[in-house]
Amino acid sequence: MLTPKISVVTPSFNSSTTIRETIESVRGQDYPRWEHIVLDGGSTDGTLDILKEYPHLIWLSEKDEGHYHAMNKGIQRATGEVVNILNADDCYRPGVLTKVGKAFVAHPDWDGLFGDIVYVDGQGREIYRREEAKFDYNVLRFSGVCYVIHQTLFVKKTVHDRLGLYRHKEFLNCCDFDFILQLGRTGCQIGHLPELIVNYRYHEHGQSAGLLPGNVS
Repeated sequence: MLTPKISVVTPSFNSSTTIRETIESVRGQDYPRWEHIVLDGGSTDGTLDILKEYPHLIWLSEKDEGHYHAMNKGIQRATGEVVNILNADDCYRPGVLTKVGKAFVAHPDWDGLFGDIVYVDGQGREIYRREEAKFDYNVLRFSGVCYVIHQTLFVKKTVHDRLGLYRHKEFLNCCDFDFILQLGRTGCQIGHLPELIVNYRYHEHGQSAGLLPGNVS
């Protein structure tokens, strides 16, 4: 069976200090079928100059309604069978897309999967790592803790076709948790890939969905 095409969606705003590393972490993957879509909120710091250096990118820069709106615009443009959101200050670890693609082939009943994550500081030094067990809707909804980090969540595009996009007009900071709960509530089969997927940059200038519209990444 052919491995699925993976659409990587990156929302950005004034991300010139980190987005090159993000782009390179995607471009350096040993997986043959992917596309990288960048939805920029109108950066003024040199981010666009960096994007222009990479002809393989699909990108657009315009004012948006926030972080999740940018994510939605990227999902709508995605042509892959599987979609992942990779923020403009986070990076894939080497070889992860191949592992993700193989996992979807091995588990055709999965509607999506999520993996484990490494938190790093502004200089890329490891702070700690989280290794989870499985997707459990009851744990998610009753604990109120979203241990499924969206940078490690890969969802089939058909799931978005059924459930819709992130509800950015209704929620400010928890659209990802809302969507993840929808996955469980509607009975989606979400597998767990026991691999460290992403280096998540945890630093004082980290991007947030709570910023003003257009001022996001």
